[in-house]
Formats: sequence, C-alpha cells, structure tokens
Amino acid sequence: MRRQDRAVIDPVKIEQIIKKAGVVHLGMVDEGKAYIVPLHYGYIYKDGGLTLYMHGATEGRKYDVIAANPNVFIEIDTDMVLTSGGEVPCEYGANYACVMGEGTASILTDVDEKVMGLELIIKSQLGRDFIITEPMTKLVNVIKVVVPELSVCLLYTSPSPRDTERSRM
Repeated sequence: MRRQDRAVIDPVKIEQIIKKAGVVHLGMVDEGKAYIVPLHYGYIYKDGGLTLYMHGATEGRKYDVIAANPNVFIEIDTDMVLTSGGEVPCEYGANYACVMGEGTASILTDVDEKVMGLELIIKSQLGRDFIITEPMTKLVNVIKVVVPELSVCLLYTSPSPRDTERSRM
C-alpha cells in the first residue's frame, strides 16, 4: 500500500470492516478483459488471510471465467461518505474503509464444504443460523476465494485548512 498512514493492520478492525460491508466486488479476467461482479459473501478471517464464500445460479459467466482462470481480485468497501470541499471542487473527498487482495477462486463440489459456505453466507448476511441440507446445495453453485494477504485501508479525513479558516469567519 502506497499510503501507509491509511493502512489498517489491527486484525479486530479488519474483521469489523469485513463483517460490516456485506458485498464483495469479485474481479476476474475474461479473455483479456476485466469482468467484475458484486456478490454477497460469508467469510473466515484467520491469521491475516481471508476466505470468502459466495453463491449463485448453477451456471453463468462467472463460473466459466473462474474455470478458465482462477486468479481473482477482491474489493470490499464500507462507510463511504463524501466530505465537503465547499466552493472548491478539488477540496471534496470521501471517508471510507476498504479491503483488497489477490486470491484464487474455485467452484466447490464437496457437499460438506458447500454446506459450510452457504451457512457462513447466511450467518454473515442475515445474522442468524440456518440449517443447510444436501438437497439445498444442488440448487446453487458456491464459489470459494482464498486471499492469503490483505491490503486494508481506512480513510477518515479531517476538515481541510480552508474549512477551518472559513468557520472562523
């Protein structure tokens, strides 16, 4: 990360960001072109690495792309709020938190792992537990993305010097 002053390394804060966001942007490369899909997710965050589970229909472009090239990039963001620049457009900014990283995607075939992934998705998205059965796993595909190393950024800007100056007038 270029701006180390914005880096988050505290595992508790990192997991708070991951837990709060709820949607991941899964970036892939399809025949040399970028392809990005927003997806709900469940997760396991352990030892600085992140494993995401996402689900969808039993067929579609994202599965074809992953089968051809399992290298992916994830981006999760939350708490995005614009900050005012007043009458100076270049003074506007934004506060946000984001998690990014390169990973490897796979489409799960093991029923037990699909059950676990789906249960994690439901727990993450709904905040409660449901029992997933084997027949339920046949209705969806589950994608697993392993991201061994994360880049986490937290940007909360303070008012610009001009804002402070204006407030004194």
